[in-house]
Amino acid sequence: MRQKREKRKKIFYVPGMISLVLIPLLCLSYFYKVDAFKVYSSLEFSVPAKQYFEKYRVGDLREYRVFNFNDKKSKQEEQLSELRFFARDIVKKYDTINGAKIQFGSKTDYDTFVSVINIMIEENMPTWGLFNDHEIYALGNAKPKLNRKQSFVCGTSTYSKENTIRMQEENRRKELQIFQVSFLKEQWIIFLGYLGLVFLNIFTLVNLNKIK
Repeated sequence: MRQKREKRKKIFYVPGMISLVLIPLLCLSYFYKVDAFKVYSSLEFSVPAKQYFEKYRVGDLREYRVFNFNDKKSKQEEQLSELRFFARDIVKKYDTINGAKIQFGSKTDYDTFVSVINIMIEENMPTWGLFNDHEIYALGNAKPKLNRKQSFVCGTSTYSKENTIRMQEENRRKELQIFQVSFLKEQWIIFLGYLGLVFLNIFTLVNLNKIK
């Protein structure tokens, strides 16, 4: 004969389920409140001494096009776009006649200043520096002369730029991994408390069902 299967009572433990759902949400809310997920980064930047500016007469070396960022935000964004194309053109054409004179003021946003630095780096501007605390001068270099005695290097400028971008992305990934490890080290007690509550709920649930 076919044995009749015994129906078992379904197990529900509402308090435990509530804590398992709410506690992670409260933790996430706390993390966002204290900016725990915010990734901090740095930007390498050096300021030449004033005597170098005067010694090499930087202000007279080129016919400078002025980019003034002491204006409203929309105007600053427009100037950033123009600066990028201008810088790219100088580098591409090995222009030794023209240059960029970038001016800042009290209305300049911090992110605009950082964007200008990024443009200098991303467009491979060969010579640039901050002078007088509120001006950046950007200059192109002459086209290098081919020396037959020099060894041949396999690759193109496009490949070099792509390789640089890959290296930058790899560095960003490494920085993110370091941040994640340090975050876990700093917040380990919260995760430990959460796991403790999970195991406590499971233990309580098992004991209650044994008693029933």
